[in-house]
Amino acid sequence: MKITYYGHASLSIEINGKNIIVDPFISANELAKHIDINALKANYILITHAHGDHILDVETIAKNTDAIIVSNAEIAGYYENKGFKTHPMNHGGTWDFDFGKVKYVNAIHSSSFPDGSYGGQPGGFVIEAEGKNIYIAGDTALTYDMKLIPMKNPLDLAVLPIGSNFTMDVDDAAIAAEFLNVNKVLGYHYDTFGYIKIDHESAKQKFTNKNKELILLPVGESIEI
Repeated sequence: MKITYYGHASLSIEINGKNIIVDPFISANELAKHIDINALKANYILITHAHGDHILDVETIAKNTDAIIVSNAEIAGYYENKGFKTHPMNHGGTWDFDFGKVKYVNAIHSSSFPDGSYGGQPGGFVIEAEGKNIYIAGDTALTYDMKLIPMKNPLDLAVLPIGSNFTMDVDDAAIAAEFLNVNKVLGYHYDTFGYIKIDHESAKQKFTNKNKELILLPVGESIEI
């Protein structure tokens, strides 16, 4: 399983020969200006919620690749009405896709499209594939519900927001890692604009102090698990 960071909360995940894009906000992100969205491969696009900084490039990528958009029922319906292929989900639900199993889980945030349309309730995803489990939290506060995830899916990696102001901060993310019983965390949703800039070394040290690893990837770089 290969995970590539495209800045902000945007990821690419290669699993079992399939390409999954998560929350594509790339073309308007100065930190990701070297990423060509027209060159991205996608069989699926996973969307955690409807805010513009998570859906900006969904339609372009979906048109280029014919990808299936996976999200909550309201977001899926929004894109289905525009003629895109979709797969609707909701909290607690699981589906076996051709790349692996996906569960839609709780997140504490808000969700509306830039045009004001209702975006349903925000969520995160647990992906089970290739003998690995990863949790993509989406935009969320620290929540005690995170303790439930490893009870069913022992995690190899958690992808957590760390920028504060709109989501949990580094300190809360370190607590989340403890709730999730995971030792390796990929940080995201930081540095894109002033409200969410962080001190990288301080953030990593806070995780080290808890015997955990915080990975901060340069935009365009990857890890494998």
